[in-house]
Amino acid sequence: MARKAYIMTQAELDSVHSASRPVAYMVIGGMEPNTPQENANRVWRTLGKKYGFKWDTAKPAPAGGDRAFTAEEDDNVTT
Repeated sequence: MARKAYIMTQAELDSVHSASRPVAYMVIGGMEPNTPQENANRVWRTLGKKYGFKWDTAKPAPAGGDRAFTAEEDDNVTT
């Protein structure tokens, strides 16, 4: 499938970075928080729905700066 170029906002990039950071925690009652990977995946799923791409196909754009990426379009998502 063809890839399409996208540019996210600075706020969205900040969300990806924030979600990817490890969080200090103490396990109480056997409940662990989501991992940084799970948190980042959640942000990418949200971006995929917003922009209409398959969230797990996103890759950095070769020459587009920090906010640019390419991904496969998702025909099942309505924007």
